[in-house]
Amino acid sequence: MSTAEQVPNPLPTNDGKARPLHAVVEVDDEAPNPTVVNDVRHAVAEAMAVRLQAAPVAHDSDRRELARGLIAAELAERRRTLVRTGEPVWSRGQEQRTSAAVMAALFGVGRLQPLVDDPDVENIEVDGYDRVWLCYADGREVQHPPIADSDAELIEVLQLLAARNGGAERMFSPAHPILHLRLPDGSRLAAMAWTTRRPQLVIRRHRVHDVDLDDLVRLGTLDTVLAAFLRAAVRAGRNIVVTGLQNAGKTTLIRALANEFDLNERFATVEKEYELHLDDLPERHPRVVPMEAREGSAESDALGRRAGEITLSELVTSALRMNLRRIIVGEVRGAEVLPMLEAMSTGDGSLCTLHARSAQHGIDRIVTLCLSAGVHMSETFAYRLLAGSVDFVVHIELLDDKAGRHRFVSQVIEINGLGEGSRPTTTTVFGPGEDGRAVPLHHPDGLARLVRAGFDPSLLSHRAGTWSAWPLGNGDPR
Repeated sequence: MSTAEQVPNPLPTNDGKARPLHAVVEVDDEAPNPTVVNDVRHAVAEAMAVRLQAAPVAHDSDRRELARGLIAAELAERRRTLVRTGEPVWSRGQEQRTSAAVMAALFGVGRLQPLVDDPDVENIEVDGYDRVWLCYADGREVQHPPIADSDAELIEVLQLLAARNGGAERMFSPAHPILHLRLPDGSRLAAMAWTTRRPQLVIRRHRVHDVDLDDLVRLGTLDTVLAAFLRAAVRAGRNIVVTGLQNAGKTTLIRALANEFDLNERFATVEKEYELHLDDLPERHPRVVPMEAREGSAESDALGRRAGEITLSELVTSALRMNLRRIIVGEVRGAEVLPMLEAMSTGDGSLCTLHARSAQHGIDRIVTLCLSAGVHMSETFAYRLLAGSVDFVVHIELLDDKAGRHRFVSQVIEINGLGEGSRPTTTTVFGPGEDGRAVPLHHPDGLARLVRAGFDPSLLSHRAGTWSAWPLGNGDPR
């Protein structure tokens, strides 16, 4: 608690008695008052709207500077009001924390911001404003205090996020009750309201952006044999599909594989929301072309599509005309599977991820997506298309036990072409060992191409892999 500077004139208190101004005491609570933060945010947002309508500001940094000035002016006015009425005034520290909270509400995710900034938090799950769970990288799940004062306030925060999300036109309303977007730190946000009893929110954080195969060896996701095999597969231009369940670490493995590309390779990333962030690593990828789908506006065109909508399928098709060696699709989950397979069949070393329970299930899922893409296609033709496009399917396992959470590659399957039936023939190059981690089982048919890319075939004689040389870690941090 600190005392305000002395001034000569007395000040009436609430009980009508006079009190000298030097007796006014500054209060310094541990956290800013959520009501005050909300009131200041409303006042500043309205003032910003007026200023920006009169003189638009293009850059986010300039908008932030404008907001800081308006917040300082609003807090100064409130301080003067407290002095005039004889109320305890805030300390400088309290004003600074209030200002930071208002900035987080305007440009961050409000009271969720400290959770998003926590390097150990992997996922944030919200079922209404007062049911908040934090999922940590080591597998712990901890309940957290409310992140808003009501469901209505939580929805308002999400609407502000949707309104200011750059690049794509997104909104969150009863007419558009589903929201997907990327936060400034790269985390992926998914929210629903009006179609659920209470607002639902999940924030999935990507804790590691710059990662390579050697890093995954240190984390226990791969062993040295498998890392050498995948490195050669990438350099040999093999097309790879990475499969696994949600949170298994597929995106991180794709990042690591992409970091094996030659420095000057021109390639594209195609994503629903930017998650790979390879364009944030210009020293590794100076010629990457990042592409992001666009939801479009609330208005519909003559065909019933949202005006301005750009789908993943359209992006992949456009990427085929961009003189690229490789295309990376962050996640294949719909009709984009067809142009992705076309890219793989005509390109050289493309990558994608796919939700699946195993590598074999991933093969069946690709065919199912092909048959559901709205194009007349037989199952036999779908398998033939897959067999002529995909070279390897790499599966990542997610295991939770008493020791914590572990992520590791458990299978690598080579697709050798169409067999006698409708399904392609496959070779299980790596399969689960005694503890479920991938160990060498068979030589791939395309071994000669990998050897030309620098792979030592004698490594496949390590039938137990080299896992024993590495401690059982928490695996890929996704």
